[in-house]
Amino acid sequence: MSFCDTIWEEIAPLRRAILEHPFLTELAAGTLEAESFRHYIVQDSLYLAEYARALALAAARAPTAAGRLEFSDGAKVAVQVEEALHQAFFAQFGVTAEMAHESEPTPACLAYTSYLNALAATRSYEELIAGILPCFWVYWEVGCNVKPSAASPNPYAAWIDTYAAPSFGEATDRVRMLVDEAAENATPATRKAMATAFRNAARYEWMFWDSAYRRAAWPI
Repeated sequence: MSFCDTIWEEIAPLRRAILEHPFLTELAAGTLEAESFRHYIVQDSLYLAEYARALALAAARAPTAAGRLEFSDGAKVAVQVEEALHQAFFAQFGVTAEMAHESEPTPACLAYTSYLNALAATRSYEELIAGILPCFWVYWEVGCNVKPSAASPNPYAAWIDTYAAPSFGEATDRVRMLVDEAAENATPATRKAMATAFRNAARYEWMFWDSAYRRAAWPI
C-alpha cells in the first residue's frame, strides 16, 4: 500500500472516534446546540488564518510545480472560500465582527496551529505536507459520512455540503498524491517522521471538535 493508505488504515480507531463524536453526530441530526457550533466557527476562522500560512509556506518550499500550484491554491481557498462560509454562519448564528476580532484561540486551536507552524519552521517539507493532509482528508471523510444521514432541513446543511462536495474530494486526492510522492522519494527516517506528523494532526482534529462541543476555554 501507499504511504497514505497505510497511515490512514493505522489511524482507523481515531477516525471512528471522530465520526462518532457527539459534535458530528448531533450536527448530522441538526440537534447540535447553536452555542457549540458558534464556538466552533469562531475558532475555525482563527485556525484557517494560520492554516493558510502553513499552506503558503508549503507552496514556497515545494520542489515541484504541481506542489507549488496545489498548496498556493489551497491557501487561497482557505482564505476566500471557507471565509465566505464562515461569514454566512457568523450572520446566521449571531457572531459579530467585533466578537470574532476579540476572540482568542482556545488551547486546542492554539496547539494545533502552533504544531503546524512548528512543522513549517523547523521540520522538513515532507513532514509539513503530511501534517497538512489530515485537515483535508478527515473533513472529506466526515462530509461523506455525515451527508447521507443528515436530517433535512438542517441548520448546518451548508457546512455539510461544503465538505461533501466532489471538488473538495478532488482537492484531497491531489494533496494525498503529493504526500505519497514525497514519501516514495524519502528516507525511512523521513517517512517515519511524516507518519508522526500525520498522526498528530489527525489527533488535533478530534481535539478541535471535542473542544468546540465542550465550549472549552483556558482553564485559568
